[in-house]
Amino acid sequence: MIQKYIKFLAVIVLTSLAFNSFAGDDGHNHNDHAGHNHADHSGHNHGADASHADHKAHDTHAESAKFDPVNMIMHHIGDANEFHIIGNENTSLNLSLPLPIILLDKKEGLKMFMSSKFEHGHKAVDGYVMDHGIVKKIVGEFPTGVQEVTVHHGEVVFGAKHFATETKMTPLHWFNGEEADPSFYDFSFTKIAFGMFLAVIVLLIIFMGMGSYYKKGNMIPKGIYSLLEPLILFVRDDIAVENIGAKKADKFLPLLLTIFFFIWVNNLMGLIPIFPFSANVTGNIAFTFVLSLVVMIVVNVSANKDYWMHMLWMPGVPTPMKLVMAPIELVGIITKPFALMMRLFANITAGHIIILSLVSLIFIFNSVAMSAVSVPFILFMNILEMLVAFLQAYIFTLLAALFIGMAVAEHEHH
Repeated sequence: MIQKYIKFLAVIVLTSLAFNSFAGDDGHNHNDHAGHNHADHSGHNHGADASHADHKAHDTHAESAKFDPVNMIMHHIGDANEFHIIGNENTSLNLSLPLPIILLDKKEGLKMFMSSKFEHGHKAVDGYVMDHGIVKKIVGEFPTGVQEVTVHHGEVVFGAKHFATETKMTPLHWFNGEEADPSFYDFSFTKIAFGMFLAVIVLLIIFMGMGSYYKKGNMIPKGIYSLLEPLILFVRDDIAVENIGAKKADKFLPLLLTIFFFIWVNNLMGLIPIFPFSANVTGNIAFTFVLSLVVMIVVNVSANKDYWMHMLWMPGVPTPMKLVMAPIELVGIITKPFALMMRLFANITAGHIIILSLVSLIFIFNSVAMSAVSVPFILFMNILEMLVAFLQAYIFTLLAALFIGMAVAEHEHH
């Protein structure tokens, strides 16, 4: 037993140190790339004055050497059209997993190719570029085929011309009041999608193996099955039966088990900083939105007559109060799953940001001695996030079961 705990702590320490090194490399990657673009741009505009150009390039290089924690953090918690593995442009080893790019252009139709054609943002493909891992469309007349370009903060430099870029449409555009008329739609297979499919594969392998194990007549679980069996019984007895009732719990148990283990596994995989893990799946608001939408649909489709009666025309309540409370209850149809969405998204994202911020302290102070402070806190936060990974899966599943239980409960009328 003691050896197991020692191995566990060793894995956590190595994970934290690996996370530290990869995060640092990636942060330097983006800033060096940005500095390279600035230097080229300044040299082009002030070529007449060589000394001024050299001075400008030197200042730009010094500025690019400053570590940008915000850029690094946003890169790691965000989505991307390629999966960075190790290294950067300034090292001999720079590996990324190319992912399929699927674009539907309103004028030119469907475009499909691998993200490796962008060459980490140095090439434009049929009028599209990759900026910090995100595919953007070049605005204006631009040559087709593969062209060598320079991309910096959404601006594309090709020859002596500068082009603006357009990003794909997201729900945030509507919230910001921007025009909802994109010229292309992005259906690409991103890093988040890769992480989700990886979690699905892991769960299928584990649970199909577990099912096969029990079908052979084995009654005593072994290995990982000895961990999963108590968790399955916990979800069934303490979540489903407790909140839905013994009669109807079995109907919703597959959904609740899927939600619990899918969130839990994605949470844990997001804490592992090396490929093929590290995708911040549950920290993506689109992911939590879809999960919450599924819960909302199940709750309202499964709801019985009593549920809608108590929501729209509460028995035993004065009529004036019914008119006031009914709209509030109807709003609750949306606010309940919205709370589920935001709770999971905010908690997981906050944990990743805290860990990355602790890593950033080493590079902000540019001191190895700072690691004596950061690494212990990173280790502590990693262990704490393992608890949060379970808690968030439990809370989401518990509240989903509670909402379902409220919808299918039979009320006694007096």
